[in-house]
Amino acid sequence: MFRSLIAIVMLLCSTLTLASERATEAWRQIDRAEAVIIDVRSPGEYAQARLKGAINIPYDVIGQEIGQLGLAKDQPIVVYCRSGRRSGIAQEVLQSQGFNRVFNGGGLQEMLESER
Repeated sequence: MFRSLIAIVMLLCSTLTLASERATEAWRQIDRAEAVIIDVRSPGEYAQARLKGAINIPYDVIGQEIGQLGLAKDQPIVVYCRSGRRSGIAQEVLQSQGFNRVFNGGGLQEMLESER
C-alpha cells in the first residue's frame, strides 16, 4: 500500500511538472514570438473567463475555421482549454494541416498560474 501511495505521488509530481513546463513554454511563445492565442473551449466557457487577447475557436471546429484567421503555417500558435485534453486534440489537427509551431498551453488555470 505504501509503495502504491509513493507511486501515485511521484506520478502527480511528474504530471504537474509537465503541466507547468508546457504553460511556461506557451508564455515564452506569447511573449517572445508573439504567438496567436486560441481558446479551444466552448463559447460558454470562453464567455466566463479567458486569457487576454485569446480568440475562441472550439476544438471540434478548429480545422474548418482556422483559415479565417489567415495565419502563415509558421506563425506560432498557443492553444489552451480547461485541462489540456481538447487543446492537445486541436494541436494535432493544426499540425496535420501544416501549422508547424503549435504549442499546447494546457488548461486555463494552468496558464494563469504560470503567467509571467
